[in-house]
Amino acid sequence: MFNALVVNKDDEGKTSAAVESLSLDQLPEGDVVVAVEYSTVNYKDGLCIGPGGGLVRNYPHVPGIDFAGTVETSEDDRYKPGDKVVLTGWRVGEVHWGGYAQKARVKADW
Repeated sequence: MFNALVVNKDDEGKTSAAVESLSLDQLPEGDVVVAVEYSTVNYKDGLCIGPGGGLVRNYPHVPGIDFAGTVETSEDDRYKPGDKVVLTGWRVGEVHWGGYAQKARVKADW
């Protein structure tokens, strides 16, 4: 289990954010699991935590448009456990779950 800032949207369209405990199988599909060590706060993150500003497509959602951390597991030969990585772009934190969590699973190409 790990902690993540999860944004939810109710039936009336109101969003709310709270720290929740998640399991690895709740992470989206991907090739690389990263233990997130750092993330920043950006204008887009504020939009995603609030009503979404049209950036968030699916709820629940984990914002955080960037992160840095250490690879825990990888199904891609380019990344090995222990590798330090940085991810920015690819609509992570907007369309895809982002770095406001202790763990992230992402596509290796990102």
